[in-house]
Amino acid sequence: MNQLEFNKNQLQMDYFSDSYRKFEEDFYRYSALDTPLTFLTDDIMLAMAKSQKPYFKLNKENSKDHRDHYFMFNVEPSRDNNLVRLYCYDSTMTHISKNKPK
Repeated sequence: MNQLEFNKNQLQMDYFSDSYRKFEEDFYRYSALDTPLTFLTDDIMLAMAKSQKPYFKLNKENSKDHRDHYFMFNVEPSRDNNLVRLYCYDSTMTHISKNKPK
């Protein structure tokens, strides 16, 4: 995904949903960053899209408890437009298994 595709609003979060409020709450619980989440969400979605992974990592250097945190999302096509990917927050983990399920 390039910047032009991103600028067409093909990556979105539902900022008014319960899942986003939960994401915001969890992010501020663990993050030691001074930057408000509002200024990071576009970069977070773009990084997940480029890596083709449904999560992003808050590294231990930027967390309050000095542990890595993985913020997991479900990525779904929008009901209104199949070109749009909607990121819905699921949960936070402190590690991800390297083994994929069979």
